[in-house]
Amino acid sequence: MIEISQLTKRYGPIAAIHNLNFSVKKGEIVGFLGPNGAGKTTTMKIITGFMAPTSGFVKVGGFDVFESPIEVKKRIGYLPETPPVYFDMRVKDYLEYVARLKGLSSTELDKGVARSIDKANIGAVQNRLIGNLSKGFRQRVGIAQALVHNPDVLILDEPTVGLDPKQVIEIRNLIKELAGEHTVILSTHILPEVTATCQRIIIINRGEIAAEDTLEGLSRRMSDTRRVSIRVRRGGGLDSLKSIKGVKNVTKSIQPNTYEVELDKSDDSNEALAEAIVKSGVGLLEFRSMDASLEDIFLKLTTTDHALGAAQSLAEA
Repeated sequence: MIEISQLTKRYGPIAAIHNLNFSVKKGEIVGFLGPNGAGKTTTMKIITGFMAPTSGFVKVGGFDVFESPIEVKKRIGYLPETPPVYFDMRVKDYLEYVARLKGLSSTELDKGVARSIDKANIGAVQNRLIGNLSKGFRQRVGIAQALVHNPDVLILDEPTVGLDPKQVIEIRNLIKELAGEHTVILSTHILPEVTATCQRIIIINRGEIAAEDTLEGLSRRMSDTRRVSIRVRRGGGLDSLKSIKGVKNVTKSIQPNTYEVELDKSDDSNEALAEAIVKSGVGLLEFRSMDASLEDIFLKLTTTDHALGAAQSLAEA
């Protein structure tokens, strides 16, 4: 659905993004992550046709963003970090205005507005002035305007900023419901958001792609070891686990009767480990793998001291 090739944007001698190459399949939800100044917003502005690249190309639904801009805009719904709403308009009037800008006919307009109001769950405020709404509801109106023409592609920049915990859950559920029907690129600094909603992750750092994979794939490729969490009925007596082949370390967690066991990445010793715990008589209650968190991966790929080594690990994986 989205193809990006050799994409570069320069401001004088400074490259905001350099030689980006990635694609997003139809119906996929992709998290687009990076520290401030990494090039996320620049990339999204180019995809939407708001900004021209220095070189490279972008295609959406087979149409080149700059050769067929109108066809691309028909297929894209965009929510920038600051929602593009007019405070002196009522919610429904604003959405009707956006629908007309998008070229919807009179019959399509009513359906599109009703559908976007329902999906963004703003029916209770549809007749209120946008300027009188809370920041959270204005964010929802911004999502509704991106959905009003039922686009193939949704580009969402920080869609849950300003929402309370209940609203965050509702928007996460909405984004997950859009999978399959819409292709979604989600840019956010809230890492649990990506973990909860995205099927694939693209991490950009200093204008270049640092990693691209599922969370599970990134976790496997970046870690030199495996970790498992063990919870037992009775603590103590687990020092003997260190003698099992493949076990590198056993440490006690802050949780009662819970231990973390570090294993060689290449060694599959789960069965021997579980058998040894059962034989020790401590009462095995829980045995689960602990993948590296997205926060761990993000910091490793975007912190200067670690980025080079992490990139090498990914290249060798």
